[in-house]
Amino acid sequence: MTGENISSIASALIVGGGIGGMAAAISLARAGVKVDLIDLDPDWRVYGAGITITGPTLRAYSQLGLLDRIKQEGAVTDHSRIRLFNGQILRVLDEPVIEEGLPATGGIMRPVLHRIMQDAVRALDIPVRLGLTVTALSETGDAVDATFSDGSSGRYDLVIGADSVFSGVRDLCFPHMGPAQPTGQGCWRISIRKPPEQDNMGEFYFGAEAPCGITICGEDAVYLFLLTPHVEREEHLSDDELFDHLQAHLAPFGGNAGWIRDNMTRADWINYRPLAAVLQPRPWSNGRVVLLGDAVHATTPHLASGAGMAVESAIVLAQELARNASVNAALQAYEDRRFDRCRDVIESSVAIGQLQLDHGRPDQIAGLIEGALARLNEPF
Repeated sequence: MTGENISSIASALIVGGGIGGMAAAISLARAGVKVDLIDLDPDWRVYGAGITITGPTLRAYSQLGLLDRIKQEGAVTDHSRIRLFNGQILRVLDEPVIEEGLPATGGIMRPVLHRIMQDAVRALDIPVRLGLTVTALSETGDAVDATFSDGSSGRYDLVIGADSVFSGVRDLCFPHMGPAQPTGQGCWRISIRKPPEQDNMGEFYFGAEAPCGITICGEDAVYLFLLTPHVEREEHLSDDELFDHLQAHLAPFGGNAGWIRDNMTRADWINYRPLAAVLQPRPWSNGRVVLLGDAVHATTPHLASGAGMAVESAIVLAQELARNASVNAALQAYEDRRFDRCRDVIESSVAIGQLQLDHGRPDQIAGLIEGALARLNEPF
């Protein structure tokens, strides 16, 4: 939270009701800005399995005032377990606590996290319009005129594009930017009940062709992820084929990963998607239109930091709008604070994925992860 009211703008339109958009809406509304939030999905749904929440991400959610509900409805821990792919335990890691009173790491089901954030948006009486996007944005004077896909229009002091890696706002206003680039890996996820021998520790499995991990997301909920070289045909599999392919990919695994393979059902939520990432070139603002989240700094899941980076960006944007009387100065300060941190996350994540594709040694991969996470622990 900014800690003070924003005087540089009185109104803002946020395009995109995902994690970054909702974080921006909460941050700005609490600082006195009249916010309108729109989302293209008429039901404001979210798809996905669980989400790993690292210490830096928990810190960002703490600043939004949402940490207690995340702890109540998700799972937190101070330890992780490293296993060989066959299930043999190699070591138990003590996760660093980066701030007093803050858990080290955790997990939560993505729909649960979205509901927590949606409740915060509603509690602030932020108008939310669904099934809607922008079709045109034009700046006149000290405001932006927005034309919506239903033919209506509005005028705002600031427009924030937080509308995903496929951002329509980016396409409208940032011709120097382009799409995210494939990394060559794909990510499998399954949401399932907790294995009977699984405690509250997350797990990572090494030594097989494909890295694998399990994140605890609640009292009886986990998600398993598996990273494989991307095969284009797997992007278009039916639900039954997704089940068969994931079960086959998990064939070498023991331990709780093996239990999941043997007990997964076709009713469990399974997803596969190719990975892509991009750090969009500067500038991140065009007049009074600015981007945040995956629209401008899309990363892969290797550091479990995509959501955290989006929430941090929203908080920093609100902070700079409160500190600077000039909107242009605030947007420049926001970009200056976020660019190198987001670049580090994206470049490190892509490098970890490439090392996995190249069958790099586990200690090399662990070194990249530990170094990047240590830098992320620093204040933002």
